[in-house]
Amino acid sequence: MIIDKSLTKEFLLRIHVLVLVFGLIVPVLTVGQIKKKVEKSESKPQYRNLFAAAGYTQTDIDKKLAKAYYDVFEGPNKVYFEEGDSLGYVSDVKNKDARTEGMSYGMMVAVQLNKKEVFDRIWRWSVKYMQHQDGPREGYFAWSVNPETKKQNSAGSASDGELYYVTSLLFASNKWGNNAGIHYYNEARKILDAMWKKDGTNGIHNIINTEHKQISFVPEGGGYNWTDPSYHVPAFYEIWALYAKDGHEQFYKECADVSRNFLHKATHPVTGLNSDYTEFTGEPHPTPWMPPGFRYDSWRVPMNIAMDYTWYGKDKKWQEEYAGKFQNFLRSKGLDAFEDQFNLDGSTPDFILQAGPVKKLRHSIGLVGTSATASLVNPDIASIDFVHAVWNAKLEPYEDGYFDPYYDGLMYLFSLMHLSGNYQIINPAAK
Repeated sequence: MIIDKSLTKEFLLRIHVLVLVFGLIVPVLTVGQIKKKVEKSESKPQYRNLFAAAGYTQTDIDKKLAKAYYDVFEGPNKVYFEEGDSLGYVSDVKNKDARTEGMSYGMMVAVQLNKKEVFDRIWRWSVKYMQHQDGPREGYFAWSVNPETKKQNSAGSASDGELYYVTSLLFASNKWGNNAGIHYYNEARKILDAMWKKDGTNGIHNIINTEHKQISFVPEGGGYNWTDPSYHVPAFYEIWALYAKDGHEQFYKECADVSRNFLHKATHPVTGLNSDYTEFTGEPHPTPWMPPGFRYDSWRVPMNIAMDYTWYGKDKKWQEEYAGKFQNFLRSKGLDAFEDQFNLDGSTPDFILQAGPVKKLRHSIGLVGTSATASLVNPDIASIDFVHAVWNAKLEPYEDGYFDPYYDGLMYLFSLMHLSGNYQIINPAAK
């Protein structure tokens, strides 16, 4: 047999080139796969139990959390009330109303702690007495309802209520499925689909300002054009992007990133404090009823940042710096004495937002709790002192007789859940 030597040389050359290319590509692909695995493992939520790290036993931690749930939902000073065989509501008892804030918080507590009946009762009450079934606000909720008369005190929505309703319903769908009385996923989609139909007609808008990709203070009128930093929960948008499956996944991911960047601008560079209300730029937004300042709404910001840090960890460097500044500022005011309202520079405000019969500043357990969740973010081991502080705090009347088992109670309960590792992303059960 005669072989063309030129063809043989060409064939061998091609084989040599392929071997070289294969030798270069495979290591690159392997490194890429390893990097992806590392990135995936790094982004996996780490639900730390800071109470255990602080030296408390798991038995005592479980008792502490169970006691807090009992106090808020079942005890003599509870804020949760059942009606008939299938309904229930959470009440801001001092203001004698049921608010979408508390109702949706109650649902989030219930799904996290596996209290399905409580969750279902609150949702049914919300649908029956709060959710608009027709008209320009269809799908949205009246933010305040009188639980005695069932009359809506205000037909308009507070955007954080819808934010928590949707997220808790998606979690319930993942946790319990949709064949046990309520189709949780369809209920979440009902809110979201209605939200996306609202384009400003009759003054009713999307919950999220679509131009700025930030949650609005309220989705109607002028309130659509500014925001509340405590409504910025970027971790929830990540959940929507994963589980809503409504075609707006990329938008939700962008909203999460915008919220993270917004919080950089909304918090004071030295104290870490933010104003209750702000422009979309992060600048304080004054209102006719209140000048700018760190007050009750703002307590939630450190807790929301701690949640985002734990669940997704996409802004760790800034969040760690924030937690250090915020906790160092409060510590400078006395760990067992810091008050609950400030000007952003940390000075005492002239205007005090009244809560209860006495207009005064307090060392409020709600802020004690949420400030302690920042210890999940703060890399300084000394921040464990905040964890001890909330452990030793008691949900009981203050010296002046004021007692708020609703807002103080819910912030306290949420904080214990975070700090014990019991506030988690709820993924679908593995089949």
